[in-house]
Amino acid sequence: MELKPGYKQTEVGVIPEDWDALPAREIGFFKGGSGFPLKAQGETHGDYPFFKVSDMNNEGNETFMMVGNHYISENTRKQLGATAFPENSIVFAKVGAAIFLERKKILGQPSCIDNNMTAFVLDNSRADVRYMHSLLLSKKLGALVATTALPALNGKQLGEMPLAVPPLPEQRAIATALSDVDALLDGLDRLIAKNRDLKQAAMQQLLTGKTRLPGFEGEWEVKRISELLCYERPDRFIVKSSEYEETGSTPVLTANKSFILGYTYEDFGVYFNLPVIIFDDFTTDSKYVDFPFKVKSSAIKILKTSNLEVNLKFIFERMRLIKFPLGEHKRYYISEYQSIELLTPKLDEQTAITQVLSDMDAEIVALEQRRNKTKDIKQAMMQELLTGKTRLVTPGGSNA
Repeated sequence: MELKPGYKQTEVGVIPEDWDALPAREIGFFKGGSGFPLKAQGETHGDYPFFKVSDMNNEGNETFMMVGNHYISENTRKQLGATAFPENSIVFAKVGAAIFLERKKILGQPSCIDNNMTAFVLDNSRADVRYMHSLLLSKKLGALVATTALPALNGKQLGEMPLAVPPLPEQRAIATALSDVDALLDGLDRLIAKNRDLKQAAMQQLLTGKTRLPGFEGEWEVKRISELLCYERPDRFIVKSSEYEETGSTPVLTANKSFILGYTYEDFGVYFNLPVIIFDDFTTDSKYVDFPFKVKSSAIKILKTSNLEVNLKFIFERMRLIKFPLGEHKRYYISEYQSIELLTPKLDEQTAITQVLSDMDAEIVALEQRRNKTKDIKQAMMQELLTGKTRLVTPGGSNA
C-alpha cells in the first residue's frame, strides 16, 4: 500500500513524518505504588491522598484524581516508605481484573497510590499529560497482561509500549481539542443529572397530590394496588433457552437493573397484550413495557390495569416511590405488596400527570442521545487526531 506523502510506516502504524514512534520509557517512567497497611488508613485529611483502585470510581475523579477516601501526613508517608507521585502523573490498575476496566486517571495533586496501581510519570519537556492520557485511553493495556494466575502489568512491558509522539505544540493542540469535547460531555452529564433530579422532585409532588396540576380539584381516593392492577402468571412466556443472543426478534426481560438480558428467536410464548408492568416478586423491582417480550423466570408477575379508570403508567410511576422493606427471600406481591394503599386521583388527572412526567422523560432521552452522539464524535476525533490522519498543527509548528 502506497503511503500518503508526508507519512511514514512505524511500529505504531502510519504516522506523520515529523512524529516519533517511541517506547514509553523514553518520555517517562512507570512505578508501582506502595503497601497501605490498615492501621494507616481512615484519615480524611492530610498532606497526601492515598489512592486505592476503588477511588477511581469516586465522584469528582472522572478525569483528575482529586477525591480520596484516605489521606496521610508527610511523616506517615516517610514511615511507610511510600512514594509521593507528582501532580499530572497518569495512574491505573496494575493487578487483578481491574486492569481490564481500562480506567486511566490523572493525579490532580501530589499523591500516594497503593500497590495495586502504577503511575506513569512523564517528562514534561517531551510529553503533554492530557495528550498522553488520551493516547493511553485509546490503548488496551489488558492486552499486555502477563499470562499468570493473577493478571498483572509490569514496568518493563509498559516501558516498551510503543507510542505515537507528535511535537509538543501539536500534542497540546490535540489535547485542547479533545478537552473541549470532554467539557461538552461534562456539561451534558450535569444537565442530564439535573433533569433527573427535577423529575424525581416532580414525581414526589404530583404523584402524591402535594401539588395539583391547574384545572384539577376534588379529593383523591385511597385504593389498594390489588384494586388498581391485576396480575398474570408468566409461565407461558418464559424463554426456553438461557443462551441469549446479542440480537434477535424478541427481547428477554427481567424486572431488575439489567432489564434486557438478551434476545431470542423463539417465536412462541411471546407476550403481546401491551402495555404492562413486569414485577420481580422477590425484589419488588418493576419495569414499564410497551413492546413484545419474553421473560427469564417465573419470579415475574405481569401486571395490567384492572379497570378502565386506571392509567397504567401513573400507577407504575407511583410504585417507583414506594419504599418497600425487603426481609426474607420470598415472593411478596400476593402476600404483601398488592395490599399497599395509594392515594389515587380520577383518570383524567392520572393521565395529565403521566403526560407531564413523560415529557420530562423525553427531554432526558433527547439529552442522553445527544451525549451518546457527542461520545461517538469524540471517538472519531481520537481516531483521526491521535494517529495524525487529521492535523491541527502543520509541520513546522504553526496551527493548521
